[in-house]
Amino acid sequence: MPDPSGADEAGIAAVGADLEPGTLLAAYRSGLFPMPVRWSRSTAWWSPDPRGVIPLDGLRVSRSLRSACNRFEIRVDTSFDEVIEACADPARPHGWIDKAIRDAYRELHRLGWAHSVEAWTPDGRLAGGLYGIATGGLFAGESMFHRETDASKVALVGLVERLRAGPAGPDALLDVQWTTEHLVRLGAVDVTRSEYLKRLAIAIECPLPAAFGGDVEG
Repeated sequence: MPDPSGADEAGIAAVGADLEPGTLLAAYRSGLFPMPVRWSRSTAWWSPDPRGVIPLDGLRVSRSLRSACNRFEIRVDTSFDEVIEACADPARPHGWIDKAIRDAYRELHRLGWAHSVEAWTPDGRLAGGLYGIATGGLFAGESMFHRETDASKVALVGLVERLRAGPAGPDALLDVQWTTEHLVRLGAVDVTRSEYLKRLAIAIECPLPAAFGGDVEG
């Protein structure tokens, strides 16, 4: 994989290559993630500077969000396909998840690397969720969606709780790629590329949380 430190001002380190499982995992472990670019039919490999992360001890859970957590059940990996399809809905603004991306992450899910965290209603409806890649103590969040108010936020709370309970402890890293106003309200912060890569090098050497296939939890 290319050196993330060589990314251009937009954060693109390279364009091209495939979306095979080995390529994707090597990218995440080196600090890159894939996303199509509008001016090309190819995939770009991104390393933004600054990089958005959510510190596990910095998640902001408002009173209303805490109340919303009581309205949903959190499940992991029970409906990955439905989650990624909802995230890829072409009606969503700034949609970027095309068929090639969906197929690639479905394969990663089949192999045990891509995971969904889901918020379900008491009557059994998928109300929201997110998906991403787990390797070591890194969870690289890719996208989230909601069908009911606060459901995606509740899924994020569920994700953070599972990362906190994992064996990586304070070395766990929750990557959200770029900060947005929405994510900042939830506690996301910007870190420099160099700081992100330092944290990443530590996180990927940690064991996986049990929620995502690890043998140890707590």
